[in-house]
Amino acid sequence: MKFSKFGQKFIQPTGISQLMDDLGDALKSDQPVNMLGGGNPAKIAAVDELFLQTYHDIGKEMLNSAAIDSMGNYSNPQGDAAFITALVAFFNRHYDWNLSAENIALTNGSQNAFFFLFNLFGGEFTDGDKSILLPLAPEYIGYSDVHIEGQHFTAVLPHIEEVTHEGEDGFFKYRVDFEALESLPALVEGRIGAICCSRPTNPTGNVLTDEEMLRLSEIAKKYDVPLIIDNAYGMPFPNIIYPDVTLDWDDNTILCFSLSKIGLPGVRTGIIVAAPEVIEAVSAMSAVVNLSPTRFGAAITTPLVKNDSIKTLSDTEVKPFYQQQAKKAIALLKQELGDYPLMIHKPEGAIFFWLWFKDLPITTLELYDILKEKGTLIVPSQFFFPGVDVDNYKHAHECIRMSIAADEDTLKKGIAVIGEVVRELYDKAK
Repeated sequence: MKFSKFGQKFIQPTGISQLMDDLGDALKSDQPVNMLGGGNPAKIAAVDELFLQTYHDIGKEMLNSAAIDSMGNYSNPQGDAAFITALVAFFNRHYDWNLSAENIALTNGSQNAFFFLFNLFGGEFTDGDKSILLPLAPEYIGYSDVHIEGQHFTAVLPHIEEVTHEGEDGFFKYRVDFEALESLPALVEGRIGAICCSRPTNPTGNVLTDEEMLRLSEIAKKYDVPLIIDNAYGMPFPNIIYPDVTLDWDDNTILCFSLSKIGLPGVRTGIIVAAPEVIEAVSAMSAVVNLSPTRFGAAITTPLVKNDSIKTLSDTEVKPFYQQQAKKAIALLKQELGDYPLMIHKPEGAIFFWLWFKDLPITTLELYDILKEKGTLIVPSQFFFPGVDVDNYKHAHECIRMSIAADEDTLKKGIAVIGEVVRELYDKAK
């Protein structure tokens, strides 16, 4: 059977397809798997209880014909109107952005949102090809293959700075190399269609400072391109972000949110806040690809947005849970590898740790295979550098992404396996 070029692109092995396949295989495996590689959020009792109660309340409301109409009909391509109205009021209440319904569109998850946005702003234009500029690589694995044809990314490698965390050594932090960024020929020559960053960053847990965000915003405006910010782990929900930073929006900024990491990955609901012309374009694309976005996530979370429960849950349950998980993971990693060349990216948010094994005798893709054979899943670093020639960048083969969302037993067992394998590799190299 013959596929088009479009089809051939999407059936090729990719980092994100490998990640999701491993996640699915682990869930249906009859053997125990230390699942430290996927993006599933943790099971937090208070979160599950609130969503379950809301689900029950919706079931009762189904006796009401208006609720049946809401769940039993398509929305328009922009998304569920009641949820959008609630979000407009929520964002204006907390941030005073003066939004209207014309500033928000819903998508079937944030992956769907980035498929739309990256193909709107990256690819073939009438005046030549344009790329999405990633100002701080490594970046989210799911960005890499969303372009309909080829990959259209330009990335800037980071400054790597050794730092302390809560008074301890053994940590590092990535910072934007603005000198390299602002001298990029692609930017200066008009071959950039948008600038994009995640905050907190998936995979590293890095949080760009307010100063870095302001400078990126100014650069985007200077070159008349939008600044896209991926808030899948950030403010105001799920708010897995630890430094004291602010969230800003203007009509040159596109903010992307998700219901996944607060505990609803299965409802596939993404939220885009942008200028009306962007919302119109996304809605038109959604009509072709989806007819309309799913309404189930909107139905569950509309009341939680209206009464601010979604923010309270994020602030009092979700963020503290992951802060505690981070402390546990640090202690376990130091216990297993404290005398070995392990560096941990300073944990500033999200649900992952980014581990750097300096001068590891093998690549972390090979390490991934060894760990997988031993029933422990992580994600190797080479997939997180869209727009970078990783063949010539050693650091891209020395890191792994490890989830800290697992239960305590899985975290202990998984880190013990990582420690055992990595210690043996370094010891043999000596």
